[in-house]
Amino acid sequence: MAAAKKSAKKAAPKKAAKKAPAKKAAPAKKAAAKKAPAKKAAPAKKAAPAKKAPAKKAAKRAPNAAFMKPLTPSADLAAIVGEKGLPRTEVVKKLWAYIKKNGLQDQKNKRQINADDKLKKVFGGKTSVSMFDMTKLVSKHLS
Repeated sequence: MAAAKKSAKKAAPKKAAKKAPAKKAAPAKKAAAKKAPAKKAAPAKKAAPAKKAPAKKAAKRAPNAAFMKPLTPSADLAAIVGEKGLPRTEVVKKLWAYIKKNGLQDQKNKRQINADDKLKKVFGGKTSVSMFDMTKLVSKHLS
């Protein structure tokens, strides 16, 4: 082992002697060495926002009390969803259940609803209504 250490020590001074004339290249190496840690620091910054994102998912949104307020349906709407007061969201769910049960959704255009006799009263006499207009028409029957 001692022989190996001596040969390593002897080799080092010889290499240093060869590198001595190339002192102009040394400042470039120092500059490169200074830039290298900056590159390593950049990935650490990218990892930090990734840790913050799951924290936002953990916080659940509280439901708005206005959506949960029970509303009384009109007589025409009560024939479909029931006479009991329901939140607006539940009324829409029950309407969709009625539409799917009776096959009232248009087969070609899934956004259109073909009204039967009960729904015609709710839709203001219209035979076909888009799903986007349906909620607007239903809101007139809730109080």
